[in-house]
Amino acid sequence: MKIICIGRNYVNHIEELQNERPSEPVIFMKPDSAVLLKQHPFVIPEFSNDIHHEIELIVKINKVGKYIDTKFAHKYYDEISVGIDFTARDIQNELKSKGLPWEKAKSFDGSAVIGEFLPKKQFNSLENITFELTNNSKLVQKGNASHMLWKIDELISYVSRYFTLKIGDIIFTGTPAGVAAVKSEDVLEGFLEGNKLFSIQIK
Repeated sequence: MKIICIGRNYVNHIEELQNERPSEPVIFMKPDSAVLLKQHPFVIPEFSNDIHHEIELIVKINKVGKYIDTKFAHKYYDEISVGIDFTARDIQNELKSKGLPWEKAKSFDGSAVIGEFLPKKQFNSLENITFELTNNSKLVQKGNASHMLWKIDELISYVSRYFTLKIGDIIFTGTPAGVAAVKSEDVLEGFLEGNKLFSIQIK
């Protein structure tokens, strides 16, 4: 399994971090060791003082594909969920300032929360689907797929130009505005159209 992540896919988040708007999707990867194990807390790593939550819509690939046409991309997944791309913002900012890759900031152990998956057929439209993150029951991030620069099917097509997609691969589709630092004893909960799909305690 590989985890393919999309950066800068929501204008409000691009503006939030004062990043340049990309002309094509920004891709980075997380190893399978980044997946936070079920029922485990997220432990703030000793190497960062500024770990941010980033909630995202995620999809699970269900068949092998390469050079997938956008109009056929919907056939390559049948489940959707939400997840968190935990980011060591202090390390990322340092790496970006030097023009270096982001892996240390994005791909460390436990940095990928994967929520419970739901059948996509239970939603009317995946291009107009709302997701939310709460921290200690307070709403901190809210997004809608209609605000994506590139929709899910477009992302699958684009990613498949570079990487063969395999069964079980996960695509993180980008985060909306509202990212912020987490602290010990926080409880993060992710929702998709009102369905709670994960609950994570911070240690």
